[in-house]
Amino acid sequence: MLSISVKTFEDLTTLQLYNLLQLRSEVFVVEQDCVYQDIDGKDQKSLHVLGYKNEKLVAYTRIFKAGDYFNEASIGRVVVVENERQYQYGYDIMNASIDAIKTKFNTTKILLSAQVYLKRFYNNLLFFELGEEYLEDGIPHIKMLRV
Repeated sequence: MLSISVKTFEDLTTLQLYNLLQLRSEVFVVEQDCVYQDIDGKDQKSLHVLGYKNEKLVAYTRIFKAGDYFNEASIGRVVVVENERQYQYGYDIMNASIDAIKTKFNTTKILLSAQVYLKRFYNNLLFFELGEEYLEDGIPHIKMLRV
């Protein structure tokens, strides 16, 4: 079971910020072998959803209110430590993110830019494909919407 918290950028401790940036880099840059600019100036606008297991950050997303990234509220940087994926923590962190958007932003309409290989995972969370596939940082993506 994850212990999940939602924090503004200003409320993150230095250690929490370090850990979330380290996790994002570990998965998106190293594991996926993708060179891209992760520190993109958007963290300050987002809420950070942090999932801890035994005081170690193992799952994370960042969420945006409508207009701060897309026209709709959105979820991005969805990540779970590789050796913890077997426990379905992706669903826990996503459900917490969806709930946070409902509570904090008063909407159920959520857009995300999904890596194509994860379509079924997002379908299980009631996100559905919107438009055509496209490349983002050299990786096939598709926009997905939950209403």
